Amino acid sequence: MPRTPDFWSAGTTSSLPALLSPLALLYGLGNRLNRALAQPQEVAVPVISVGNLVAGGAGKTPTAIALAARLKAMGRLPAIISRGYGGSEAGPLRVDPSLHTAALVGDEALLLARAAPTWIGRDRPDAARAACRAGCDILLADDAHQTYALERDINLLVVDAAQGFGNGCLLPAGPLREGIAEGLERADAVILIGQPAQPFDFGALPVFAAALQPLAADAAMLKDERVLAFAGIGRPEKFFATLESIGAHVAERQAFPDHGAYDTDTVMRLVERAVALKAQAVTTEKDLMRLPPEARAMVQVLRVELVFEAPGRIEAFITEALTDA
Repeated sequence: MPRTPDFWSAGTTSSLPALLSPLALLYGLGNRLNRALAQPQEVAVPVISVGNLVAGGAGKTPTAIALAARLKAMGRLPAIISRGYGGSEAGPLRVDPSLHTAALVGDEALLLARAAPTWIGRDRPDAARAACRAGCDILLADDAHQTYALERDINLLVVDAAQGFGNGCLLPAGPLREGIAEGLERADAVILIGQPAQPFDFGALPVFAAALQPLAADAAMLKDERVLAFAGIGRPEKFFATLESIGAHVAERQAFPDHGAYDTDTVMRLVERAVALKAQAVTTEKDLMRLPPEARAMVQVLRVELVFEAPGRIEAFITEALTDA
């Protein structure tokens, strides 16, 4: 998908949301119809959905990776299922980062597979059953809040504090995949990433605070360095701001479509431009997955991880929710 349009943000004065409101109405009706017609399928192990209400940039992938680590710390054997967005493989297929490419399984699946055994599949229940047969005892369903075909035990809603719910409009007039009230009603808890500029109203839902933090080694390497920053993610400005926050000097910013492939010529042009600027080309770990293998050594990467403010709280919540299920 293309990068997040500016008019999706809260407080913009664009007339486009109003012009697109008929399409947004149709989108909302289609989502409700899909939910009404769905027959959720159960699988042999508990399922934790990690989803959101907006298109792109909320932080679901690092959240799923952090939750996999927490589940392992709790003595569980987690697996992750993903649609494999951006990849050509329909699945179900277990992702092998040493064998598969982003063009085949998607960039997010390659990152998830480093954290726990990961299966992709357009048919999410099929992917879940494949993971169960391989011996997991709990599943994380990545980007599954609007996946109505799969029964879930816990629904976690990821919210980026800076982005929130944008202008509050449904796609394509805004970033919402469904209405805020509808989405919150099906959630069991919220994972709020970052510090909100103003309070959110999540009703009685438990809220677990978290932050996306650059890895210390990467931050130290890029501190005081002059960089050409490029990213093809939902909200590339987040990446550019993170570089500035660690003390990198961003000489130029280049944004590309989310999940878009990079060819060798594009990377070479970026590297040559960086040399002309007396800078180092740097990108996100997600983008690195989509670079040609022969080009990756020419680019630095700034990796981030999600850190829970109180890891014990989210672990206790999962334990209690699964006991009550």
